[in-house]
Amino acid sequence: MARTRIGSDRHKEYPPLKRIPTHVAIIMDGNGRWAKQRGLPRIAGHRAGTENLRRVLRACVEFGVKVLTLYAFSTENWGRPEAEIQGLMSILRDVINRELQDLHKEGVQLRHLGDLSRIAPDLQQQVLNAIELTRDNTTLILNVAFNYGGRAEIVHAIQEIVKNGHPPEAINDELVSRYLYTGSLPDPDLIVRTSGELRLSNFLIWQGAYAEYYFSEVYWPDFGKDALYEALKHYEQRDRRYGLVK
Repeated sequence: MARTRIGSDRHKEYPPLKRIPTHVAIIMDGNGRWAKQRGLPRIAGHRAGTENLRRVLRACVEFGVKVLTLYAFSTENWGRPEAEIQGLMSILRDVINRELQDLHKEGVQLRHLGDLSRIAPDLQQQVLNAIELTRDNTTLILNVAFNYGGRAEIVHAIQEIVKNGHPPEAINDELVSRYLYTGSLPDPDLIVRTSGELRLSNFLIWQGAYAEYYFSEVYWPDFGKDALYEALKHYEQRDRRYGLVK
């Protein structure tokens, strides 16, 4: 499991990569610590993190990534202070209002992973409208995991399987995968966590069974194009055997 420190983006040429992951998933961690280092409130770190989204999206398109999944808000995050939660909801509204049209023009298809039911009705509708507007875009699929938890996702999939009357003998990996929030999408090839923490935090625990993992010590607001390229370079060097022997 690689750990590295990367500085801010620099204007330079990036040597072509021989092997590009189709699906990259990122645990966007370290916003609060980024703000604390600067004597700012935690919510300022979250806002700085959203400003970084465009850089990473553009870099993914440039490097050839086809699916990007971002862990934005977990089912466990409801235990944070109410002011921080409301601030995060406000940020989500702002991002949709500010970025949606540009993302649509650039061919980004938005999808939501998780449960919208705990989110305010008007914000739910904003999310659904964004999904509908971009549903036919093909440049990049962007999954936003908001009010998402890997265990809750698996429980939800099992409930839906039972509700739809599948007999026990019909339940296999393929069927469960079909009922997950990610549906027909390929499993992540590479899962990145920023900020130096070495855990998954209930993220894509079914889909990530054979993903490659990369841990960067860079806080999310500073995780730009250089840092992403470094993660992709490490992925290129991995020998993916899926439990087999070559």
